[in-house]
Amino acid sequence: MTDEFSSTLLEGAVRELSRLPGVGRKTALRLALHLLRRDEADAVALGEAIIEMRRGITYCSVCHNISETELCPICASPARDSSTVCVVENVRDVMSFENTGQFTGLYHVLGGVISPMDGVGPDSLEIDSLVARVVEGGIREVILALGATMEGDTTNFYIFRKLAQFPDVKVTQLARGVAVGNEIEYTDELTLGRSLLQRTPFTDSFSR
Repeated sequence: MTDEFSSTLLEGAVRELSRLPGVGRKTALRLALHLLRRDEADAVALGEAIIEMRRGITYCSVCHNISETELCPICASPARDSSTVCVVENVRDVMSFENTGQFTGLYHVLGGVISPMDGVGPDSLEIDSLVARVVEGGIREVILALGATMEGDTTNFYIFRKLAQFPDVKVTQLARGVAVGNEIEYTDELTLGRSLLQRTPFTDSFSR
């Protein structure tokens, strides 16, 4: 494909940009040409910011949210309610819930949902570390806040079964204000906040 452009450097930039999710070659070319029209300092600043982000950001050792330290600011905050843990699929979902301003507990990021079609099983997710947090004690409620999809429901039920051995821990899930088939990150903040506040026991919602 290098003969498509007069510059192998441009081709290299387009190739790397097109590896980003949702970015095809045409969009990658448009972005590359845009950067060429900007001052060199702008391109350098962008590159340095990406490198610093990649090198400086890690994952919280407790909840697996992104963090610049061993513990993320949420887990490290004494103002958060450590007895309530909200289980989410990914980091974007943490951001969505935080934007509602309705949740003061902690989070647990699974890193995905169970999806046999995609080769994702329970062992690929941070489910065992969630159980380990419950074993340590102090957690009174686990909120299953995954998307209202088949994969999300499957993961919810799997976690519910894993936590059934802890009768003192209440397991709840979001009220169905989140439309069936919706991902958390695409749900508006008002609906998401209400679904969180009106959460229901998982057993009640599953039996209906």
